[in-house]
Amino acid sequence: MRFLTHTLTLGGGRQYNEDAVQYCSTGTVGCWALADGLGGHGGGDIASRLATDAVMQAFQAHAECTAEALMTYVELARAAVLRKQEEDVSLSAMRTTLVILIAGEQQALWAHIGDSRLYYFRQGTLLLRTLDHSVPQAMVEAGQITPAQIRFHEDRNRLLRSIGGRDEIRATIESKPHNIAPGDAFLLASDGFWEFVTETAMELDLAKSSNPGEWIKHMERRIRLVAPPDQDNLSAIAVIVTV
Repeated sequence: MRFLTHTLTLGGGRQYNEDAVQYCSTGTVGCWALADGLGGHGGGDIASRLATDAVMQAFQAHAECTAEALMTYVELARAAVLRKQEEDVSLSAMRTTLVILIAGEQQALWAHIGDSRLYYFRQGTLLLRTLDHSVPQAMVEAGQITPAQIRFHEDRNRLLRSIGGRDEIRATIESKPHNIAPGDAFLLASDGFWEFVTETAMELDLAKSSNPGEWIKHMERRIRLVAPPDQDNLSAIAVIVTV
């Protein structure tokens, strides 16, 4: 298997871009990571970069498509953020989300914490997406709102989990690898990206794209048409599996 990748990260209408995207491959296994620093906590850009740097370094040192490896990557990302907080008290409140994809010859696994999402498509159809660690997602699970209402809910930015702080990290990690096939596609996205692109639009844009760069470009056009001037940072990683 080969993995075609394209990334996007933009400041949107904000002065600073607090998102971070990174990926690398050992030849047989690939790792992709996206983090969204929380703007209201100071140092969000530092937290997101530290988290993705830690994931990439850990992957390069021990590339493996297992749930145990994913947990190690997440824990090392948290450790990197905590270490920086200890070194600089002014950054003690910094936080970040994190979503990681690992894929090998035949299988893929992922993990996330916060509301940065992973979407998984097969034959152009969305198979699944990660569930946010947020107040609106909890409301969906309680039957109070629909999934579609998350996008513009007044409490959408209230996260229940993130990286940073002394609380025990509670990332959601896929325990069983998913078998992958040529044509499968993955989208990792920060909330500033996915809030303006519906799942149906993702499928439509994937269908008319021959590579991940085109897919990202189509979705970016949609965002530019509807996003407000003060739009949040927006970032995405598109991955298409090929032979």
